[in-house]
Amino acid sequence: MLSTLMLLIFWAGSLFAVGCACSVPVLDVIDTSSKRPCLQLGPSEVPADIANVPRGVEPKSPRLRRPVLLLVLEGARQEEMAAGETQLYAKVSNKLKVRGPSLLLEPLLGMGFPVHTALKALAATGRKTAEEASDWLRCHRNDPSLDDPIPQEYALFLCPTGSLLEQLQEFWRESKRQCTKNRAHEIFPHITLCDFFTCEDHKVECLYEALKRAGDRIRGSFPLVVPLALHSSISYLGFFVNDSPADVIREFATTFAMEVAVLADCTVKPCAKQLHLTLAHKFYPHHQRTLEQLARAIHPGHSCQWTAVLYSRDMRFVHYQTLRALFQYKPQNEDELTLSPGDYIFVDPTQQEETSEGWVIGTSQRTGCRGFLPENYTEQANESDTWVKHRTYTFSLAMDLASRKDGEASSRRNGEPHPPQTPRDVSSIQALQATIARKSVLVVRHGERVDQIFGKSWLQQCSTPDGKYYRPDLNFPCSLPRRSSGIKDFENDPPLSSCGIFQSRMAGEALLDSGIRITSVFTSPALRCVQTAKHILEELKLEKTIKIRVEPGIFEWTKWESGKTTPTLMTLDELQEAGFNVSMDYRPAFPLASLMPAESYDEYVNRCAVSVGWITSIRPRDVGVILIVGHGSALDSCTRPLLGLPPRDSGDFAQLVRKIPSLGMCFCEENKEEGKWELVSPPVKTLTHGSNSAFNWRNWIPGS
Repeated sequence: MLSTLMLLIFWAGSLFAVGCACSVPVLDVIDTSSKRPCLQLGPSEVPADIANVPRGVEPKSPRLRRPVLLLVLEGARQEEMAAGETQLYAKVSNKLKVRGPSLLLEPLLGMGFPVHTALKALAATGRKTAEEASDWLRCHRNDPSLDDPIPQEYALFLCPTGSLLEQLQEFWRESKRQCTKNRAHEIFPHITLCDFFTCEDHKVECLYEALKRAGDRIRGSFPLVVPLALHSSISYLGFFVNDSPADVIREFATTFAMEVAVLADCTVKPCAKQLHLTLAHKFYPHHQRTLEQLARAIHPGHSCQWTAVLYSRDMRFVHYQTLRALFQYKPQNEDELTLSPGDYIFVDPTQQEETSEGWVIGTSQRTGCRGFLPENYTEQANESDTWVKHRTYTFSLAMDLASRKDGEASSRRNGEPHPPQTPRDVSSIQALQATIARKSVLVVRHGERVDQIFGKSWLQQCSTPDGKYYRPDLNFPCSLPRRSSGIKDFENDPPLSSCGIFQSRMAGEALLDSGIRITSVFTSPALRCVQTAKHILEELKLEKTIKIRVEPGIFEWTKWESGKTTPTLMTLDELQEAGFNVSMDYRPAFPLASLMPAESYDEYVNRCAVSVGWITSIRPRDVGVILIVGHGSALDSCTRPLLGLPPRDSGDFAQLVRKIPSLGMCFCEENKEEGKWELVSPPVKTLTHGSNSAFNWRNWIPGS
């Protein structure tokens, strides 16, 4: 490898911090392709000065410089590439297949640009004009990654226009002014339809055709008004899209994913989550009320044309910090970047150890070159500012004949003849959803039960002599639901404690923030499980739209229940009377009367396996997340059958279940391609907290 190196020795100055003389190592060996030091040789220092800094703007501090030995590596750049970049490059084939020169590609080939770099330039500029692409190529002539076959990442968003967009932009400005910046300010108002996916440069035109086909298919059924319902929680504020309009929009996203898979051979995951337009996210809790007041000034019912927009981004810099240049900067050393106002710079915060104070090292979006730059010549920007808009599809408000003619005329002006409306094939869409979007099962243990804290005699602690309930401790629930047999049946069917209710709501809020789409809910008939499901649904704002299906087949192993009979559980009528939105029509796999006391372990795991099989087969074409709220044992007995695993040894099973905390979760996804279910990471983090022992203030009275 050393035989391929050409050595060039030059001296760079050593700058001193103002008011002090710092001694630094003197001779660096630098790879000019990566601009990174790879060796230090000997001590010495040579002073240098800063020149040509714009009047009134100077770097915060001079850079410490030292003599440098440059190694110009010929043909060895790939070997010295950072490990992360090498892994990324390895994922992409370097054999591009071009169907034939397009109208945009031909001029670039005529200028002498290679096919692969011309296609890269077109993809990076949104395939708008050959002039833009040729300008991009001229700016990137010194880009060390120009020949690397790294594609862009693409995503599809549904964006408002007109009056609604103006109101949202005003909310953005006022919320930032009154409540400082939050995560929602990092991107424009939008509803995510398809997450980011990769597409090779020579297939980008296929994405445009897929967008057009998907839009044409559902254009006639797109809602005249997209209903937006305001939702607020401690860390999220935004509009939810519900009911049939949400189904139509999801159908559009699914159709786009199908067309892309056929035309461009790309894997696209359409959004299966709750469709939402975020107004504020990850803000300070004390700003919630102010943000809600600002949000109420938005009138989402106003006329609005919705536009599906295809964006791309550079996948190498997704997690980098983005800076925008404010001033022009002329490099004083070879390893510094040229800055022009408006340039975007990608900075990796983890690679700043070699920089001096006031300086950063980054990569210019305009040129692709990497080098040092004075940080105070820049300001913070959002990554979305660097995204490139490719194509749009606008859904008309009115679908009468005149509006259709306008749309066709607009299409002809864009050089795209508008084909006649094609009817939707509902069954094919449902089949597509089943193959692209996966069915999932989320098994959750109930929240903290009151007897877990106050022991088996908890009922005696909160009962009056005449059998009425009162609250002796704040962790007792405020009230108990009415039961026909009276309060005594709560002893073996205890409710959630106050902390258990809080845990359930916290889990529901986290599930809402995660964006997963709950489509059905099944619970054990135990009161604590039904309560947990109810509070989760309330935080998801689904308590009125999704009924709780009580499935006795996932009840606890009856051997662990005290007494010679199974506990007396609340009936569906009692649960409904108590305010639980339970389904009265659901036919369970195991009726409540079929539960046998002190059943064997084999009988228990078989009961759970049959029940889970029944639950997942009720609506086989449905996608989304099935929520099962059960007991700690359910996280094992209800997931192993899905995964095709045999039951554990009963002793190991008992040891495992003891370690499962309140609101513990297991998440399984169906992999239809391989014909199996897989255990994956749950959509939310675990909930961990400490104990809080009882306190008696009388113990603090002197002399007591």
